Amino acid sequence: MTASPATFAPSDIASAGAPSPDRVRVGGRVLEVAEGALVLGDAFGALRVALVSAHAPPIEVGDLAVVEGAPAGVALVAARLVERIAPRRPPRGRAGAAAPPSSETERAIHRGRGAALARRAAALAAIRALFAERGFLEVETPSMVPSPGLDLHLDAFEVQATRPTFLITSPEYQMKRLLSGGVPRCFQLARCFRRGELGDRHNPEFTMLEWYRAFAGVDEVMSDTEAIVQRVAGALGAGDTLSVSGRQVRLAPPFPRISVGDAFARWAGVPADDAIALASSDEEQFFRRLVDEVEPAIAALPHPVFLVDFPAPLASLARLKPGDPRVCERFELYVAGVELCNGFGELTCPVEQRARLVADQAARAAQGKPIYPIDERFLDALEEGMPPAAGNALGVDRLVALCLGATSIGDVLAFPHGWL
Repeated sequence: MTASPATFAPSDIASAGAPSPDRVRVGGRVLEVAEGALVLGDAFGALRVALVSAHAPPIEVGDLAVVEGAPAGVALVAARLVERIAPRRPPRGRAGAAAPPSSETERAIHRGRGAALARRAAALAAIRALFAERGFLEVETPSMVPSPGLDLHLDAFEVQATRPTFLITSPEYQMKRLLSGGVPRCFQLARCFRRGELGDRHNPEFTMLEWYRAFAGVDEVMSDTEAIVQRVAGALGAGDTLSVSGRQVRLAPPFPRISVGDAFARWAGVPADDAIALASSDEEQFFRRLVDEVEPAIAALPHPVFLVDFPAPLASLARLKPGDPRVCERFELYVAGVELCNGFGELTCPVEQRARLVADQAARAAQGKPIYPIDERFLDALEEGMPPAAGNALGVDRLVALCLGATSIGDVLAFPHGWL
């Protein structure tokens, strides 16, 4: 049995009704003051308190207070003030909706950040429950690593240390080493860091859900992905349909799959074979047409879409597709125009992986980007033998924001970059 707190929070009473004691103590921020009454609040709820007139000393909005009274449904009556704490700088009045919040109180209580964090916690719990049901081991790998990956489009934060050390852009290398060591299924809710990424869908520090299945293929991991989207949407009250910018997006699985080549043919007017070749001959134009023509068309669809079979030059750590080495086993999921994840049928050949990493270093050098070291222990794990596997990296902040109807991931973070 869980012991009751000595002092309840306003939301404890407001959300659950009267606890068992005849009289309780409640502590919180004073949000309103009226004759003989006040409203105490916290980040998750507010409680109206009726004071005994003889125990109504001066108290002001913005104070912290502890009161003792008799629970009456979702209110407190016959209460007396036990303690008043007058801050040195009380929270100022609310700023306009378009202005930055003026205080932590305004941000957490009046702007709804506390409520968003509670719902985010429910999403994380739902994710963990799903993976527990499917027999996955939750792991924690280091945030500081000798190599952050060599993707041309990702830049890392370097950490001052006795040897080159970086904050992870993804926990991929270390999680694949676990597969080589015999962990059959693992997942991680990892804090990741990417330099130069800031916007409505980017933050320099963010939460990545990454998971891997040994002796499995991309179809099984895409099935996991569908279940995660549905489970999180359900936990956040969205059900089987998301409302995004006034339109409905159905989440019923299976989500349609369309190859990159077919997507270019359908929405950009480029034949599939030509689109695949374009990624090799003019990668900049390939991405421009993907962003300007293909992605807006996908965004307009009333259901999520897996974009699959990316051209081989974009394989990164994915293996080439058996039977068609022009493309690789890479997929991305789009929901209402939001790219949620990037998954692979994993490359397990150490020789090919080393060659790709060396090529990535050369490409970074050619563009004047930092050249990160090759992670030799990752390659050693491939030499040891990594089982055939598939994995995925999904942006948790994006998924939660999408399910809550937030336009920016900053709305579902405790401290987005701009509030540090």
